[in-house]
Amino acid sequence: MADFFASNGSDLLLKTWEHLYISAFALFLGVIVAVPLGIILTRFNKVASIVMGIATVLQTVPSLALLALMIPFFGIGKVPAIIALFIYSLLPILRNTYIGVKGVDGGLKDAGKGMGMTDMELIRLVELPQAAAVIMSGIRLSGVYVIAWATLASYIGAGGLGDFIFNGLNLFIPSLIIGGTIPVTVLALLTDFILGKLEKKLTPASAY
Repeated sequence: MADFFASNGSDLLLKTWEHLYISAFALFLGVIVAVPLGIILTRFNKVASIVMGIATVLQTVPSLALLALMIPFFGIGKVPAIIALFIYSLLPILRNTYIGVKGVDGGLKDAGKGMGMTDMELIRLVELPQAAAVIMSGIRLSGVYVIAWATLASYIGAGGLGDFIFNGLNLFIPSLIIGGTIPVTVLALLTDFILGKLEKKLTPASAY
């Protein structure tokens, strides 16, 4: 491994940055789309079942197949990879947001309405704080998934640590495989740890 770092140290930093960029951008898009959509769906139960069904179907499409489907529309590179990973990140966040907001104590909602809160104030001051733990759990799950799935983005020219892994497989060089696999694993663990800390910070003490 010492030889690997000596010959690929700068490339490893670049690939790690590419991997993080692709993953973070996809997860960010997933959060800003799925959280508001999940909240909206709690107001429309019939529509919610349809949207959840569509999201579940998209989740069952093999990740490599979904990446390949992006090529005719967006070509190769980081853009199709980010779009595919964004689609994959949606379901856990959407589902947990819907479940979390739906599970907020009705008495708290009634108390908020009795105080004259508007629907937006009720969402911001009551529902979101109480559902934060469940929502963040979905975001954590998606974060780890996206870090892992971003490895496959190498197949469509998006770069990232998958380049090491697949080059190692193609050339039968174990050091390249290990040199790509270990950083991906570390990134996934760090993502889960950081988002876990954020979850605790955002969750009211009363929710534990």
